[in-house]
Amino acid sequence: MTDKRIIYVDNAATTAMSERAIEAAMPYMRGVYGNPSSLHGEGQRAKEALEAARARIAARLGCEPREVYFTSGGSEADNQAIRSAAETGAKRGKKHIVSTAFEHHAVLHTLKKLEREGFEVTYLDVGAAGVVSAAQVAEALRPDTALVTVMFANNEIGTLQPIAEIGAVCREKGVTFHTDAVQAVGHVPVDVKAMNIDMLSLSAHKFHGPKGVGALYCRRGLPLAAFIEGGAQERGRRAGTENLPWIVAMAAALDDACDSMEKTAATERRLCDRLIDGLSRIPHSRLNGDRTRRLPSIVNMCFEGIEGEGLLLLLDDAGICASSGSACTSGALDPSHVLLALGLPHEVAHGSLRLSLSEATTDADVDAILAAVPRVVEYLRDMSPVWEQLEKGERPHLI
Repeated sequence: MTDKRIIYVDNAATTAMSERAIEAAMPYMRGVYGNPSSLHGEGQRAKEALEAARARIAARLGCEPREVYFTSGGSEADNQAIRSAAETGAKRGKKHIVSTAFEHHAVLHTLKKLEREGFEVTYLDVGAAGVVSAAQVAEALRPDTALVTVMFANNEIGTLQPIAEIGAVCREKGVTFHTDAVQAVGHVPVDVKAMNIDMLSLSAHKFHGPKGVGALYCRRGLPLAAFIEGGAQERGRRAGTENLPWIVAMAAALDDACDSMEKTAATERRLCDRLIDGLSRIPHSRLNGDRTRRLPSIVNMCFEGIEGEGLLLLLDDAGICASSGSACTSGALDPSHVLLALGLPHEVAHGSLRLSLSEATTDADVDAILAAVPRVVEYLRDMSPVWEQLEKGERPHLI
């Protein structure tokens, strides 16, 4: 029995931990194991490593080290940033928030909770291209707006938002601006000062760091509420002993990603263009999101007349690890909220496929994907009564 060749194209979900990140973590798992809050020598050695990692991450973001707070990941950072800004706004009688309809659920669920607490949220339309404009943000601002939160890069379709322009609008109006940059950091240039970003969330496992660690940038002078109580770690803003091995690994992974960003992006963009061109030849298919204003690594396609889950399972059988824009929750199939926000009908949104590449993806991988996907789509359509109705003209094609 031979091992099946695995083609991993689900890097937007998580990336493999890099050798540099693993090597960076090992000394802090085996040798320097002191608590950074301890005053003895071992503790201070750990503290030095913690602050060195903080400084490296800050340099990559274009901020000061004291503006970086370590968290368990992007979701925690999103929650802390949004709730802190909301709490600050509420104290000044400002209970309005501006966001978009296709944010990550860490943002959307936090906003829904705030709505139940009396906040009002304006969800901006992202249009068919999946891009919101600074003009839309400016128009939505009100005297009682406490926060604008717009993701840097969409996790499903990869579209990039005009973050610097949105930041400039918010800075001019004195409104706090947060961006969920989990998919962007390490993949595209990020400079929080130049882009007028007040708060930014990131997660290590999206750029070949470990899972379970991330960071929140919060501009100096902005109030940041502590939502985990206990100790005085992270300058009193996030209680709990810092995960030093993973924090050091995150800094190493980010250095790696930023140093190779230009080369990696060029390779990913070329391979994604091949995928888009090849998969677009499948009849009644469409690319989701803007063709050019996007991360270089994500391709999201819809194929009419199929279900995304069936596509994923059959691709997995062929050794291709991908994901779909639709999700199965409690046994009920729900289309992606991102694709619905683009204006896609439910029937089309169900048949989505997300391919997210990395620097390890090869032309041979793309060849295999371009051979497998059309075959699987055809197989699923041949079994589908919906497809039969579409082909007979009993119902109209939507793509």
